[in-house]
Amino acid sequence: MTSSSPQSISARDLHEWLSSGSALQLVDVREHSELEIASFPGEVEHLPLSESNLWLSDLPARLTTNKPIVVICHAGIRSRNFGCWLLEQGPDYDVWNLEGGIHAWSVEVDPSVPRY
Repeated sequence: MTSSSPQSISARDLHEWLSSGSALQLVDVREHSELEIASFPGEVEHLPLSESNLWLSDLPARLTTNKPIVVICHAGIRSRNFGCWLLEQGPDYDVWNLEGGIHAWSVEVDPSVPRY
């Protein structure tokens, strides 16, 4: 991917992608308190932005260039910013941003996920 911005994906399209069994890496950049309110169902790499000093040095070991990375936050803004930054670090990453974040996931896919 040569773009400096992540590609956008809707909650419904992400749900279809996950349901198809495609290999993805989900990265949630929200804070611990946000995950306590509304966690994303499924396996997620949690990289809270406020704690970047704790995970930044081992980021290459945590993320892969072998499969698409979908970044998640509350509304899609922090995740987009992280996705842009990630593409600057490694242009080989295939980065997607969940439009509307976990809020959109709750509204469009899984209403059992609390909104906040």
